[in-house]
Amino acid sequence: MKRRVLLQAASSAIALPGLALAQDKYPSKVITWICPYAAGGNADNRSRQVARVMSTLLGQTIIIDNKAGGGGNIGTDAIAKAKPDGYTIGMGNFAPLAVNVSLFKKLPFDPQNDLVPIMLIERGPLVLMVRNESPYKTVKDLVAAAKAAPGKLSYASGGIGGTHHLSGALFEAEAGVDMIHVPYKSGAAGATDLMGGQVNMMFEQMYAAMPSLKGGRLRGLAITSKTRSPLLPDVPTMAESGYPAIEVLNWQGIVGPKGLPADITKMLNAAGNKALQDPALRETMTNQGNEIVGGTPEQFAALIKAETPRWAKVVRDAKVEPE
Repeated sequence: MKRRVLLQAASSAIALPGLALAQDKYPSKVITWICPYAAGGNADNRSRQVARVMSTLLGQTIIIDNKAGGGGNIGTDAIAKAKPDGYTIGMGNFAPLAVNVSLFKKLPFDPQNDLVPIMLIERGPLVLMVRNESPYKTVKDLVAAAKAAPGKLSYASGGIGGTHHLSGALFEAEAGVDMIHVPYKSGAAGATDLMGGQVNMMFEQMYAAMPSLKGGRLRGLAITSKTRSPLLPDVPTMAESGYPAIEVLNWQGIVGPKGLPADITKMLNAAGNKALQDPALRETMTNQGNEIVGGTPEQFAALIKAETPRWAKVVRDAKVEPE
């Protein structure tokens, strides 16, 4: 089911310097923001948070329209096929923009040609976790155990082809181990079974991992960012643990359909970048361990282009197939 929530805009927009597009031309009506994932998840929450600030800046109401399913493909396809007039935009996520083209035999859209990157919102690392009672205190311990018992240790994920799963597949390849992948319907379900001892490990997105790590229910062995997180200063990076190639950042940003006019793209990019300066929004994002990014449409496009072949290799080498 679609869930629509109205984000009420201020009566007049805050000026966005350097833009030639007149306010009485765009936006002159409600903007629809498609989120390709279900209500209540990270993509949905961030969509609402960013859109709420942007609606004030643009002086126009933004509606969040959840179109979940197909690993993000259904909602992303809806963005790609929308009229390119700036009144339908949406959240562009890691999997549908950089992974699914290799994972699925056929996509209804071309991530690099049917969508216009507007702005990268954020990047966030994952944390390799085990139960607090686990005998594995380091990544080295875990690798040694996996090599001693090939095909016995297991790792959870929030579904096939997501960052949880692909981080695990990359770990198997880089460490030279054979483990069992156990996909769940969500990362939360996988983490619950990890705490219950049904699986041995999991790469979890940091924002979701924090409560269990801080609460002492799970132990973080390593983080997938280049540097340690100030929120988890005692957790080493995967590079420090001997695996520099395991650098994984889950990311998401704003995209529009092919043919979106350059002046509208510029206005939305300016509004998005200004929204990321909002103190409350920044605090929310950084408290979850995420890196606030922003930047130009070209920088976002370059990220998508660079990430696509990297994850295509992981999908191919691990023989990952969709459910």
